[in-house]
Amino acid sequence: MDVATASDPSAADAGIVAVAVTGDPPAELGVSEPLKAEGFRPDAGAATLVNSDGRLVAVAGLGDEVDADAYRAAGAAVARLVRRAGGSVAWILDGSQPVGVDEQVRAIVEGIMLGDYDPGRWKTGERDGGIERLVLVGGGEEEARRAATVAGWVNRARGLANEPPNELTPERLAARAEEIAATSPRLSVEAGGPERLAELGMGAFGAVAQGSHNPARLIVLRYDPPEARDDVVLGLVGKAVTFDTGGISIKPSLYMEDMKGDMAGGAAVLAGIGAVAELELPIRLLGVVGATENMVSGESYRPGDILRAGNGKTIEVTNTDAEGRLVLADVLWHARQEGATHIVDFATLTGAMNRALGDLYAGVFGNDDEWRDQVVAAGNRGGDHAWSWPMHRRYRRLIDSTFADMKNSTVRGQALPVYAAEFLKEFAGDGPWAHIDMAGPGFLRWTRPDYFLTPGGTGYGVRLIAELARSLT
Repeated sequence: MDVATASDPSAADAGIVAVAVTGDPPAELGVSEPLKAEGFRPDAGAATLVNSDGRLVAVAGLGDEVDADAYRAAGAAVARLVRRAGGSVAWILDGSQPVGVDEQVRAIVEGIMLGDYDPGRWKTGERDGGIERLVLVGGGEEEARRAATVAGWVNRARGLANEPPNELTPERLAARAEEIAATSPRLSVEAGGPERLAELGMGAFGAVAQGSHNPARLIVLRYDPPEARDDVVLGLVGKAVTFDTGGISIKPSLYMEDMKGDMAGGAAVLAGIGAVAELELPIRLLGVVGATENMVSGESYRPGDILRAGNGKTIEVTNTDAEGRLVLADVLWHARQEGATHIVDFATLTGAMNRALGDLYAGVFGNDDEWRDQVVAAGNRGGDHAWSWPMHRRYRRLIDSTFADMKNSTVRGQALPVYAAEFLKEFAGDGPWAHIDMAGPGFLRWTRPDYFLTPGGTGYGVRLIAELARSLT
């Protein structure tokens, strides 16, 4: 979708004019009477299309609580309303609202682009064309360009999470990383298979991978721009289990098809780096993604196995469905060894986090409160809602094992997201680290009543990465 700005609606040359309202729309649009006739209420997410003297006007409601998300929902409602008509939309911004014009620009662009996303690319037959051009009347061109760039990469991450597991194997995810690296001369990528895992001593990651016919890939994507600050290398670590059966501790069959989305954290890292590179932000990034399947076979790792991770620590396996933390254990350590000064990992890690915060917020943990809070703030600014969770040295007892340095799960049922975070802390190394458990908002089982209009991948984390990188420049 092409995004532009204009000074007034007449200069926009658009087939449809759009406006978001909390009450009556601007009188010059001439749509107040038709709206009253149809009983339109400006509730959040509501939208209608009115013909005013031969001109189509899309009116979207903002509801009673006007914030950036209200504008995103309005943008998505308009996108859904005019999807079949396609063509171009001129959106009139309102400087009298409590949300500033630049924030409106970003939210509307995101709402339309994310709301216009169609996950059904495997369907046969003709598909709707969608909005081809958006003109923001009274907005800033630079903010519009930036928002469109980031939203485009969010949709790219969604596409990765929605790919079926027979198509998106670990090898093919590595190929997608190569495609991303080709978008910028400042990006480079390398990907190693099982032999590379063995060479690095990644016994935890390697154990998860050994049960699958499709070989694992350790993907390292680097962004090295000129004039970047010397004291920060932002390490972005992603869990990318391209299909998770649970292994020998097999999952229930209901909704198992959603386990193709267990690589959403890895998708966010790859697409987030792509977004930062396209924005040409002067900050060095190191992305490390552990891509594997967790399958059942004669080669599968077992409950009772003891694994040795890359940092030398030993892990008793008590549940093969707690595989994501085993993958992350080795890739976190590798990111630190490769020079990351500040680390954030992204993972659809625990069902307990989904039950705690639902599909709206991710939980964020960290070994440094200031860094954790900076990550949370970046997510909330960008629309990837995040909430701080506690860590405490007394939680460490939850991962104690009789036979090894630690175990990978517990039957206690207490503080399960914290348990996972305490486990990962053992491999985060020295320096600031934050862990994002995005099990709820990373892959939607059901639609949300906002700007994500379809189940599946959301691209959670891409906007957070872009905001965090910008805050570090």
